[in-house]
Amino acid sequence: MAAMLKPLEIGGISIDFPVVLGALAGYSDMPYRLICRSCSAAYCASEAMLDHQVLQESRLQRRLIELDDADHPVAGQIIGSDPDVIGRAATVLCEKGFDVIDLNFACPVRRVVVKQRGGYMMDDPDRALQIVRAVLKTVSDRPVTLKLRRSLRETDTACPAFWEIARGAFDAGVDAICVHARSVDQKYRGHADWNFLSEVKRAFPDRIIIGSGDIHTAADAIRMIEQTGVDGVIAARGAIGNPWLFRQARDLAAGREPFEPSLEDQRRLIMRHFQMACAMYGQKRGLKVMRNFGIRYARMHPQPGQVRMACARIKTLQDWQAFMETYYGGRDPVSV
Repeated sequence: MAAMLKPLEIGGISIDFPVVLGALAGYSDMPYRLICRSCSAAYCASEAMLDHQVLQESRLQRRLIELDDADHPVAGQIIGSDPDVIGRAATVLCEKGFDVIDLNFACPVRRVVVKQRGGYMMDDPDRALQIVRAVLKTVSDRPVTLKLRRSLRETDTACPAFWEIARGAFDAGVDAICVHARSVDQKYRGHADWNFLSEVKRAFPDRIIIGSGDIHTAADAIRMIEQTGVDGVIAARGAIGNPWLFRQARDLAAGREPFEPSLEDQRRLIMRHFQMACAMYGQKRGLKVMRNFGIRYARMHPQPGQVRMACARIKTLQDWQAFMETYYGGRDPVSV
């Protein structure tokens, strides 16, 4: 059955389909964003960037902020704890061409939280709102969005910090919030509380609310919108190795059978991704990046376990060539 999905509006940016690629450390780099766009993702977020990484001229900075003309609209996601530093980093991202500034108050990784960044903000709404106001002050011509979690602790069922941050951010002028429906200390355990997403949308009926959590398939994305009323859905972990998820979601929304990539489809896309990764990182690093992606792509293969194990053993370009020939057929020239 077709689902009537509206375009997603973020500030003055209209996104024609409301299932989008979220920020993924180590995965949503420019090559993979372009791969996802080739599979119908209309909007993507960068990898999460520490504010000081954005401000320091380095090879890492250039890699993190690199954009392509085809990579729009795109959000630059920042993590930090100092309002002034994050404000200056947001200015740099605007100058580099990012269309949206996204503030990460949700990351549950321990090394991030213990340094009072990311998900730590769900226990410090005062500082979170200071950061929001600082960024809004320095970024006047771009939409600003937030990524939040339900709470810091799973036992905190009233979620007072969430409500304080969400209301304060919207009052200050934020254009949208993305809500991951787990607590920070849950990380990715258990099930995301989609009922909480419904509650958030009821509380802010005229604001843009984007849902996150347990989007493993295109059907999950459509179901979240239908069940919770959120305006859009972020596909994050579920989109790693399945960039076709975005095309599949459009198919389902249109009442079509979702596209299932053949081995030939998979081979062509993986090899295109390989060439882009090596062009961006160089041969040695690009091969490591694609080994990680290859393990994720394996879930689409008829023999996922064998493919994962074989991919993990890749060390050289010759290994990669043999791997692709064995499991995906065809012979593509490897050039970097």
